[in-house]
Amino acid sequence: MAASATDADAGAGLRSEFLQVLLSRRRDLLVPLTVEQGSPVKDPMYQNPPSTMEANPMESCPSKEVENLREKLVEENFYLITELGEQGRVPVLLLKLDDPVPRRKPAIVFLHSSYKCKEWLRPLLEAYASKGYVCVAIDSRYHGERASNETTYIDALKSAWRNGDTMPFVFDTVWDLVKLGDYLGEREDVDPCRVGITGESLGGMHAWFAAFVDTRYSVVVPIIGVQVGH
Repeated sequence: MAASATDADAGAGLRSEFLQVLLSRRRDLLVPLTVEQGSPVKDPMYQNPPSTMEANPMESCPSKEVENLREKLVEENFYLITELGEQGRVPVLLLKLDDPVPRRKPAIVFLHSSYKCKEWLRPLLEAYASKGYVCVAIDSRYHGERASNETTYIDALKSAWRNGDTMPFVFDTVWDLVKLGDYLGEREDVDPCRVGITGESLGGMHAWFAAFVDTRYSVVVPIIGVQVGH
């Protein structure tokens, strides 16, 4: 028991230190979390178009048998303002079943891999929404709606290496996920005690770090959420 208590204290201390790192890079901590209305993205930005080998499994995600599923899905497109600046505007896609009886449901946050975008995850969102989850995806920093061209993410990585003024690889998006946790906790259709997070590759790393720093993410299931350096 003593060892467990010591481990818990060490974990809490490390979590606090990591949060301070995130806070130290924010331009203005007094920026209120606000929501701006968005609209569906007609032509998603892929900085490296997915191959057929990648796309086929996504399109075949198993859904619960729901008649006319897509007609029964409620889609929300909006932006969360998490800090000052262009990259502080987080594009969000949310899908859920239209429930005639309002109730709090478990939620899952899905995170895309490098060079993709939240729209890539739509098949997963639809599949899990069919099973009763509130499903959420965001564009990571310098991806999707937060990118202006096919080299935006690579350019951001190079700039961070040269100047050291941003953390585009992992930490800045983790800050967005902390603020997303704030937002989900305020929604009347989300059970704040049942919020999970998952992601693929870069998204898996984002999921790991977000669940570590913010324990409101009660379940984390990263998919190949590691980086091999050379």
